[in-house]
Amino acid sequence: MTLSGAATHAAVVVGAGRMGQAHATAWESLGVPVRWAVSPRRRPALDAAPDARWATDLDQALADPAVTIVSICTPTPSHADLAVRALAAGRHVLLEKPIALTVADAERVAAAAEDAPGILMVAHVVRFFPAYADLLERVASGSVGRPRAVRATRLSAAAPPDGARWLRDEERSGGLVVDFAIHDIDQANALLGAPRAVTALPLRGDGFGAPVAVTIEYADGGIAQVLAVADLPAGTPFQTSLDVVGDVGLDALADAPGDPFEEQARYFLGCVESGVRPRRAPVAAAVDALRVSLAARESLRTGARVILAE
Repeated sequence: MTLSGAATHAAVVVGAGRMGQAHATAWESLGVPVRWAVSPRRRPALDAAPDARWATDLDQALADPAVTIVSICTPTPSHADLAVRALAAGRHVLLEKPIALTVADAERVAAAAEDAPGILMVAHVVRFFPAYADLLERVASGSVGRPRAVRATRLSAAAPPDGARWLRDEERSGGLVVDFAIHDIDQANALLGAPRAVTALPLRGDGFGAPVAVTIEYADGGIAQVLAVADLPAGTPFQTSLDVVGDVGLDALADAPGDPFEEQARYFLGCVESGVRPRRAPVAAAVDALRVSLAARESLRTGARVILAE
């Protein structure tokens, strides 16, 4: 469905993988043409935008004055530099999660967004899954009273051997917690407030996908427990859960239809059109989600409880 104002915009999709496909499909479905696809080694095969021009470097696409939106869907190590370049060029940026691989880079991106004329949103797409969005709205309306505890699971079969190799390289992906469990960490932060300490335990083995249990303590006494597993046998269906316990009740995910990538793009486009920074997925929340995820990674490495800086 074409949105009002969409025709005044054109997008660049940076990255040739699954997320690039998802962003391109969302933009085209909203009536925002994808004019450029950027990938250094091969022409991205964007099914929704077969006529997109191919560039091997982002600057080639940024030289096109028609381009207003940049979707960054590359491996995480490149996120910060690409986002800062696009913001400095005056474009609006939809940046795949996680915002960066280090807190310093995340804060650099956030600072660039503060100074830039364009809008930045980090694509924590789980915030736009209807079931998750509905649950957060119900909790905000008092369905459980004051939230006190969150329990989340994210369970997946192992990626195929010929999948993205960078994911299995912890120095490039951040590992399971930073790339995968960060979705549920972000949800827990949204529900329980300011995180103060993190403990993470490996449940068996090591390597990307091996089960990890993360406990997050919050400033007002709340607690979250996150279980992430991404090495289950082939054919195991992807499963998630999110339960919220408050002082007057319990609430949990319920089925709700909708396309989260299209909803994410629609919301971001609304922010661009209104000139208002995203409240539904604020940049500060993306920085906090990374901060907690990195603390969990440190806890896995050391076996210690990690206290977060004030």
